[in-house]
Amino acid sequence: MQNGEIVYSKLYPSPTPCVTLQEITYYAKGVLVKGLLAIPQTYQDGLIYLRGGIQRVGMIRPARIAEYAQQGFIVFAPYYRGNRGGQGRDEFVGVDRYDAIYAVDVLRAYWEGDIHLLGFSRGVTMALWTAIERDDISSVVVWGGMTDVALTYNERMDMRRMMKRVIGGTPTKVPDAYEARTPLRHVHKIAADVLIIHGVKDYHVSITHSELLQRALPQASTWYYKDYGHAFPPAIHRQTVNALTTWMKEAKS
Repeated sequence: MQNGEIVYSKLYPSPTPCVTLQEITYYAKGVLVKGLLAIPQTYQDGLIYLRGGIQRVGMIRPARIAEYAQQGFIVFAPYYRGNRGGQGRDEFVGVDRYDAIYAVDVLRAYWEGDIHLLGFSRGVTMALWTAIERDDISSVVVWGGMTDVALTYNERMDMRRMMKRVIGGTPTKVPDAYEARTPLRHVHKIAADVLIIHGVKDYHVSITHSELLQRALPQASTWYYKDYGHAFPPAIHRQTVNALTTWMKEAKS
C-alpha cells in the first residue's frame, strides 16, 4: 500500500441532510488510520481539519466537520492513529504527524482543486508540519494553537503525566524528542498564506505560542481576540468560522 491510499470507506451518520459523511480508512507510515470525510451538496474548495487533544480528548465531532462543509468545503478530518479503531499509537506529534500529511492525499482522491489546512490547539502543530512538508497547500489557519511542545509541558501541569508517557520523558530529560515535535524552526519553508487566530485569555494554550509563531513567520496574518479564551462563545465562534473560511477562499493559490 502507498501512503495516503484509501483502503475502505463507509457511510457515517450525518447531523444534517445537506452534508454526506463517510468514515475513511487509509494507510499512513505503516498503519491504517481513520478519519471523517464531509461532502456538501456543492463546494468550491477542500479543507483538512486537524483536531486538538489526544485520544478521547478533542475527538472529531461530526457537527463540527459539517459546519465547515456548509461553508463550501469538502472536508477531511483524520482521527490520528490509535483512535477509533485505527492502528498504531498517537505520539502527540511524533510519527502521527504523517496522518495529517497523507490526509491531503486522501482528500485529493475526491478533490483536485485548492486545499486548505485548519488546525486547532494540538492540531496546529500537525497543520504546520503538513504545510512544511507539502507544497500543494493553498492556505493555513491556526487557531488557539500549540507551536512549542516543551512550552506546553511547562504550562500545563495537568498534561505532564501524559506527555512524559507518550513522548518518553520531560523536556529536560529528552529535549530532542520535544524539539523534533516543534515546528517553529522550520516554518520558514511554508509557502502558503498563514492566518493566526488566538484568544488572549486562552489558559489552555497561551497566546505565547502564537506570538512565537508570529515571530518566526512575520508575514502571517493575525487575529487576536482580547476578550476570549480557548473556546469562543457560540456566536463569536460562528462569526470567526465565517470570516476564516472567507479568508481561505481569498488566499487561493
